Amino acid sequence: MSAAVSERVVNRGLSHDLRVVKVVLYRDLMRFLYDVGRAMATLLQGLMMLFVIGVGFGSLMPDAPGGVELTTVMFPGVIAMLVISTAIASAGSVVSDREHGFLREMLASPARRGAIALGKVCGGSVLALLQGSLLLIMAGLAGVPYHPVLLLQLAGLMFVLAFTTSALGVLTATLVRHPEAFLGISQMAIMPLVLLSGALFPIANLPAWLKTMALVNPITYAVDPMRRAVFERVETTPEAEALFNPGVTWFSWQVPGAVEVLMVGGAGLLFFALAVRRFARMTV
Repeated sequence: MSAAVSERVVNRGLSHDLRVVKVVLYRDLMRFLYDVGRAMATLLQGLMMLFVIGVGFGSLMPDAPGGVELTTVMFPGVIAMLVISTAIASAGSVVSDREHGFLREMLASPARRGAIALGKVCGGSVLALLQGSLLLIMAGLAGVPYHPVLLLQLAGLMFVLAFTTSALGVLTATLVRHPEAFLGISQMAIMPLVLLSGALFPIANLPAWLKTMALVNPITYAVDPMRRAVFERVETTPEAEALFNPGVTWFSWQVPGAVEVLMVGGAGLLFFALAVRRFARMTV
């Protein structure tokens, strides 16, 4: 009898946690929908990066190596940049909620703090995935085929990257108290993470010290599987493949795509666990 009662209590606790996650996620989604300007600005930034810079630098190469346009090469990296920017910016709601007292109310409620943290991370992940999906719709303009398997692969990789960067953003947001400070830290972090990930150019031919920095960057292992997936569906030459899609190597060993995805997902779980710990220690 006591075992049955205990099981009902556990089930009720889990359902309560899921409702907390749902409420926090719904609130962040509504905030995003009301702030259409921010969403459009982020999307336009990605489009400008892809087509203005891609076409501009592509004009310097009249004959595309292997028939692959520079916009096609840049497409996975620009998607990653858009996902990272959206996920980290969404985590800024933790700082603004603290400043306006809403976070204090959530922490003082009976809701488990881990559920609040999960709701925040899921909110950032879903928003980043939505933003990335808008750019994914325009894949054909960048020379990327609309192959169902490719689209599913990119969507799955985007979600893993979104979860990891959202967890990192939430963790960072728990360490600062003012929106201005979070904005400065996030802007300072996003650009190096993107530039040193191979998003805009392959890392294989970088100087040794820059390549070392790229290899310890977790975003590198999210961009590379995306580019691999695209090049699996694009017709090109072995020379262009070696130039634009060299992969990531450790001491002449090429890291498999599955290992890269596990590394990014593992980093996300680590960041999430640290964020939950920070939420548990936050004072009301």
